[in-house]
Amino acid sequence: MSEPANNRSMRKGLIMAGVAALVVVAGGIATRVHSERQLAGWTAAQSVPTVGVIHPVAVSNGGALTLPAALQALNSAPIYARTNGYVRRWYVDIGQPVSAGQLLAVIDAPEVDQQLLAARADLQTALANQQLAATTATRWSIMLAKDAVSKQEADEKAGDLAAKTAVSNAARANVARLGALQGFTRLTAPFGGVVTTRAIDIGTLVSTGTGAAQPLFTVADVRRMRIFVKVPQAYSAQVHPGMTVTLTLPEYPGRSFTATMTRSAGAVDSGSGTVLVELEADNGDRALKPGAYAQASFPLATGTGLSLPSSALIIGKAGTQVAILDADGKAQLRTITIGRDLGEKVEISAGLSATDRVIDSPPDSLQSGDRVKVRQ
Repeated sequence: MSEPANNRSMRKGLIMAGVAALVVVAGGIATRVHSERQLAGWTAAQSVPTVGVIHPVAVSNGGALTLPAALQALNSAPIYARTNGYVRRWYVDIGQPVSAGQLLAVIDAPEVDQQLLAARADLQTALANQQLAATTATRWSIMLAKDAVSKQEADEKAGDLAAKTAVSNAARANVARLGALQGFTRLTAPFGGVVTTRAIDIGTLVSTGTGAAQPLFTVADVRRMRIFVKVPQAYSAQVHPGMTVTLTLPEYPGRSFTATMTRSAGAVDSGSGTVLVELEADNGDRALKPGAYAQASFPLATGTGLSLPSSALIIGKAGTQVAILDADGKAQLRTITIGRDLGEKVEISAGLSATDRVIDSPPDSLQSGDRVKVRQ
């Protein structure tokens, strides 16, 4: 009787152990399925980025467009030496006004002087030979009429006269050339203005100048000034010749100068995206200086634009874009046009409305149609 009882007890224990094992396995499977479901839900939640939404701010973009400007003299001429020699004397210094044709300096050029003397002597020799050839040709022409000489000999004398005449003309041209070169030993002002640079002194050796050499003097006509300004393409249609522009300079706080726009390049520089315009201003008191920096304020038509922080912009191959949140909670990329870049903020001139919901600091991977979650 004890043996069967023991068997029943053993069988019962095995059954209980099997049931316990099944319970453990089922619990593990259930726990794993729950974890996988949680992981799938977390992954799905993380795939939808959380973003902040802002609205464009209406701003007044009228008033004036202020841009950096560069000043130049109406006329500026670097004076170079056209002959080699030594400076004998100079008569003007920097800052001194000069009139057209005024003597600036004198250069000693003894080589040119001697070459001119030799050229004049050659001219006298050529003229003497020409005169003799003319007399001979006349005599042989008379003898040919009397059949005293052959026509061949008369033609030879006429040809010799023509050759001697050509030599005389060449000698005369050489004298004129050296005379003009000797005249370059006197440096004169090409127009009235102010001497802005002087690079010579008495005894300085000067050589025939080129564009790469340093000029001996620079004369600038500063009665009127040219002002060059690069206007952004977005505003180029609002500036035109004849409009009045206000200039300010850092050395004259509280003072402004009036300039008039005279011309525009009419083309956009592909490197900077700007249009070069030129202004002119009177400079009777010589307050404006060539090479100075100034700020030019262009009056613009008053209007209302939209402003966004720079963090909302997306710069890519498609140009400048922003991400707009549509009614379905999806992002839509939209190309915009920037009017003015103010650093932390930009003014939008096209492509955006005041009711648009713009995503601030959009993820780099954001594409049109992606679902996003708005941060509360």
